Amino acid sequence: MPELKIAPSILGVDYGRMNEHLAELAPFSDMFHVDVMDGNFVNNLTVGPPVVERIQTDVPLDCHLMISDPDKYIEAFAKAGAYSITIHAEASTDLKRDVALIKDQGVRACVAVNPATELEVIKEVLPELDMVLVMSVVPGWGGQAFMSEVLEKVSAIRAEYPELDIQIDGGISDKTAPEAVKAGANVLVSGSYILKAQSPSEAVSLLKQAIAAE
Repeated sequence: MPELKIAPSILGVDYGRMNEHLAELAPFSDMFHVDVMDGNFVNNLTVGPPVVERIQTDVPLDCHLMISDPDKYIEAFAKAGAYSITIHAEASTDLKRDVALIKDQGVRACVAVNPATELEVIKEVLPELDMVLVMSVVPGWGGQAFMSEVLEKVSAIRAEYPELDIQIDGGISDKTAPEAVKAGANVLVSGSYILKAQSPSEAVSLLKQAIAAE
């Protein structure tokens, strides 16, 4: 299995002091997970390419596009500085085309599936992906409870693709991370657990300790 990576979600950061905040998180972050929501595919509305462009960090930016018609925005997010771009299987009208569009921009390609979505939907593009994202909550809002039933998908993907990065997003904490990693996830997105902790670095340490103890 690929190495464990911690990807704090920046959904809860103070955008007024975003770069200052990200500098504090950088020492224990392998990626920053940038939640992009359009108020259409999901109810919430967050950042666009101009905000991503203003991020100043050496930590790779993992842009998770929870938006309708993602093909229209792939180039803009790539130019804004994305290291990887995730599109949703449920939002794309042509997954093969859109994965190719991401790769054409020279960034890592990832496809996400919601808790209710069957893996059959992404079977055709899985061999072409750099990472797959299994949502462990319904996308749109932070702070939701972890849905352990999605771990069957993680295990199924890991069995077929032992070297693929498998990301999991939603309700990740020191309590849920061990079972996610045991199932085969190696990229852990964590928002509320890290950002709302009195000490984010200690929260990440607890996360890793819990995983190591399993």
